[in-house]
Amino acid sequence: MTTHPASTVRASRNDVTPLGLIADELVRVEHRIQDLASSQERQLTQIANELIASGGKRVRPALSLLVFRAAGGGDPTDTIDVGAALELIHTATLLHDDILDSGSTRRGKPSPLARHGVGMTLVTGDFLFTRAFGVAGRFEELVVGWATDACVALCEGEVMQRRFKRNPAATLDDYLVIAGNKTASLFSQAARIGAHFAGASGEVVEAMFRLGYELGLGFQMVDDLLDVLGPEELIGKPVGSDLREGAPALPTVLGLQLPDVRAAFVADPPTSALVDRALDALRTSPVIGHVRRLAAERIRSASAQLSLLAHSPFRAALAELAEDLLARTT
Repeated sequence: MTTHPASTVRASRNDVTPLGLIADELVRVEHRIQDLASSQERQLTQIANELIASGGKRVRPALSLLVFRAAGGGDPTDTIDVGAALELIHTATLLHDDILDSGSTRRGKPSPLARHGVGMTLVTGDFLFTRAFGVAGRFEELVVGWATDACVALCEGEVMQRRFKRNPAATLDDYLVIAGNKTASLFSQAARIGAHFAGASGEVVEAMFRLGYELGLGFQMVDDLLDVLGPEELIGKPVGSDLREGAPALPTVLGLQLPDVRAAFVADPPTSALVDRALDALRTSPVIGHVRRLAAERIRSASAQLSLLAHSPFRAALAELAEDLLARTT
């Protein structure tokens, strides 16, 4: 149950998408990420940049910056730094996930693991985590604690996901905890920190935390659906990767009553024929519509938190960003 972003954000000031409002800030995020990923050891820089440059929507820093602006923030320098740090944490988890899952493909290309082996992939992930906390560590204890909470949740989510790997006892509630930890934790802290840096009230800061959390869950649900529907060019991995890996993704968990889905999920490993039959069963079942409805509920819940913000182009952009994330399957 991994995310498969389509492409790196390329926003310009003439961009009519929500990200056009923060195009200059996102360029600064990108430069900050590149600076932090640089090492005296060329191989560390190379491995980090292979993944950083291969794609990624930069949704987390974009969310943090839009919340910061919507909450009345002025100088975005600190938010840019934290956005870059959160993106490095996310990148580090992808490197470590590939080791845990023996992932050979990442964003449509051979993964760093396939190119460089376990040792260098592991060390590069550790390097990026360290760089991220080198940035976050200069802020107040509260902010460092929020970043730490996100990393603890990531680790706990990974362990729980592995506990439910190929386990037909997995339920929707189990899925929500896993997705909440593995995906929504970084979204929620990105939005919370953006509001905090803007000087927003405690009520607004916590509302933005909830916005990020709901948005993260919706984002993950859509990603899980794309793993069933494809196309491969969009998700950057073979369609059906979650089923092949035995990951308790949402369509699989909701489709366990279907014999073909259950058979593919519990097989270790499943044959291509089993996976194809399971995918066909999911695509022709009510499960697809159920996942879409659940994702839409999360996006609506996220958007509802915006009522505490004053009307502005940035608030409107946050609402549009949420809808855009949902619309990836239509």
